[in-house]
Amino acid sequence: MSEARWFVGVDWATEEHAVCLVDDVGKVLGERMFSHSGTGLADMCTWLLEKTAGEPSGLNVAIEVPHGAVVETLLERGMSVFAINPKQLDRFRDRFTVAGAKDDRRDAHVLADSLRTDMQCFRRVRIDDPKVIELREWSRIVEDIGQERVRLSNRLRQQLLRYYPQLLELAQDVESEWFLALWELIPTPADAATVREKKIAKVLGEHRIRRFNAEHVLTVLRQKPLTVAPGTTEAAVAHIASVVARVRLLNSQHKDGLRRLDALTNEIAARQAEPGQACEQRDVGVLRSLPGIGRIVLATLLAEASQPLAERNYHALRALSGVAPVTRNSGKRSGKRSVVVMRNACSMRLRHAVYHWARVATVRDPKSRAAYATLRARGHTHGRALRTVGDRLLLVACAMLRDGTEFDPSRRLAV
Repeated sequence: MSEARWFVGVDWATEEHAVCLVDDVGKVLGERMFSHSGTGLADMCTWLLEKTAGEPSGLNVAIEVPHGAVVETLLERGMSVFAINPKQLDRFRDRFTVAGAKDDRRDAHVLADSLRTDMQCFRRVRIDDPKVIELREWSRIVEDIGQERVRLSNRLRQQLLRYYPQLLELAQDVESEWFLALWELIPTPADAATVREKKIAKVLGEHRIRRFNAEHVLTVLRQKPLTVAPGTTEAAVAHIASVVARVRLLNSQHKDGLRRLDALTNEIAARQAEPGQACEQRDVGVLRSLPGIGRIVLATLLAEASQPLAERNYHALRALSGVAPVTRNSGKRSGKRSVVVMRNACSMRLRHAVYHWARVATVRDPKSRAAYATLRARGHTHGRALRTVGDRLLLVACAMLRDGTEFDPSRRLAV
């Protein structure tokens, strides 16, 4: 006689989680709410084990959010956890109600029963390596810092356009340290008329700016200034001063974040495989050898796609990164039965990483460049061509990871 199995649905929430337990024939054995706290989650595990009087390995738990304290508690107690996309869960909900009604207890029941009948639609969740978890957080921190720098640099540029547009002729990267130092030295057109060339030369020298000299800077800044209303210059200077202080802090944090990414990827590369585990310590070296992969792309791949990379699952990777297109084939469409569109249901971090990976690869790898040119000649847009190049790079990466070999351009076929 086979071991009895139970199926659990957990509708995750901020304060309370709805839990539903069903047996292997779909009979509801119990429903409860548990608070999001250490005591609440411990009570949830105890309740499940008491209701089933079985081993934790016989409990299969379905949840929408594949991370967090709930998942980690369940896995730590020895239960099997499976995740599903919320949009797919919405389709399963139609089995129980077609009216569109939504209820936490019903959602927990839908999760449990769907896992019982359609386990192949769920993805098994495993706890990542601690270094991978830390790398994931740092990669997201660096991304958030980068986005904040862009927002502040746009505000800085907008303020300069109000009264001092000639300063923008010297650089596009207004968040760079040398540009901030130059503005602090010459914050207004009136200051440009009196500043000494030697002071400008000192700023350029300290930041190793060699594309122009102090004389050129003065020529640009001493152009006829804008005529502005009284008080405009003072207001813009005050605004920029507050922005500069924050940009400087973000610049420092961004550098620290990049150093931390390098350190973590090196630590992951140097780790020895644990006894009984697959030897994956060479994954970092294999991925680094691919053309177009830098520290940001490498960290994002390792952090956001650790499980499909460990499984060498090319189809999961291409779907998660959005390079796998979506085909719509329907007789309702006039003229065309089949339409191919870009995939929107994907990880945006992975999508951006693979996009930039493909973009750089078309510059550094002759075969990627030739593939991109061929696709463009067929009429593909820039974005679609890069997605196709990224798709091929993911295929090559999975083959390399399976074989444990580094990139060899001579072995790769052109698209």
